[in-house]
Amino acid sequence: MAKTDSTGSTWRYRWAHRQNVRRVSTYRGAEAAWRRRDDELRRLRALAADFRGSAAAGAGLALELAADEVVLWALPAAQLVEVRHTTVLPAPDLTVAPRTGPLRPRRPDGVRVTDAGMAVITSRRLVLLGGRGRRDWAYGRITGLAHDPAAPVTLIQVLDRRRTSGLLLPTDAAPDFRFKLTLAFADAIEQRAAVVAQLDEQIAEHAQLKPFRPAAATPGQARLSSFVPGGRRTLAVAAAIALLVPAALIESDPSDPTGGAEVAVAATPAPTASAKPALIRPAGPALALKPPPPKSTTSPRPSPSATPGPRCGAPENPLGYDFCGGTRIRKPAAEVCDWFDCVPQFWAGRGYLVQCRDGSVSLAGGRSNACAEHRGVRRTVTK
Repeated sequence: MAKTDSTGSTWRYRWAHRQNVRRVSTYRGAEAAWRRRDDELRRLRALAADFRGSAAAGAGLALELAADEVVLWALPAAQLVEVRHTTVLPAPDLTVAPRTGPLRPRRPDGVRVTDAGMAVITSRRLVLLGGRGRRDWAYGRITGLAHDPAAPVTLIQVLDRRRTSGLLLPTDAAPDFRFKLTLAFADAIEQRAAVVAQLDEQIAEHAQLKPFRPAAATPGQARLSSFVPGGRRTLAVAAAIALLVPAALIESDPSDPTGGAEVAVAATPAPTASAKPALIRPAGPALALKPPPPKSTTSPRPSPSATPGPRCGAPENPLGYDFCGGTRIRKPAAEVCDWFDCVPQFWAGRGYLVQCRDGSVSLAGGRSNACAEHRGVRRTVTK
């Protein structure tokens, strides 16, 4: 069937069908990711409200509990690790950070395993019941605490030890261990309500990022540009080239097309009456001196330049986007992908603008799967 420009043509209906299939597929993927994160936040919220322990939970453990101490959680498989070099860890806090990606079962450089056993979280301390002995980390003496974002390793510094130590856990148990350790530490300083309030805030913020079902495309919205690879962007680039090339040719100053050298005719004195006229044989045809063409008085057109200013490593762009820290960008300009390397299905993101570790940018900042296929989030794009 011949392709025509009428709204009843076959190619327009095929275009609308492809667009609707793509939009629904993108929407369902975004909604599934959003729902997984929402379920995870609500699970953590319920755990933070009901996380309790008991003295009976420590029955059978080779651990003597204090009078007011209870066992909150026990993990049978854990390894004691120590850092070979001197390091300074950040002070422990109560931040519940979203998952940036799956943890890899590896040991960071400079960390060695010294023992293995059962990790026990109590209301007053973290204990490792290992084969070579027991290692305690009392909450009141902890000065530094750090969770490795890529490996299931938690490092701890305490007042009475010079060497930094910690635990290497199974990858599937590490997230729950870290959250329950945060709750136990919050209980020790009577700040459990702060953790619950933080989770409530994250749930409310995540609810605003719920993806909306896209509108259905109709055959009347199809344009002839859909036949061109790259669509409207390709047509815009071609139009710009068509305008710039003639302008460049007009402003250029081509050389003389004749290519001949200019030769001046030497003046000879007029013959006198007494002198015999001499026969002068010309050496060859001479060309008259051609005056140079007048140069144009118009000044060359200045090349456009971007507005100067600090970008802190961001690519040059007229949008004012940088990595210097400022306001998060939740609704980027339509031409953002002309200046930044956008990830596939960029506009399906429901968050703020971030740069991935491979240099591309994504609109899924603040979500658990942000830059999941691009080595994780590197930094936030601001304005």
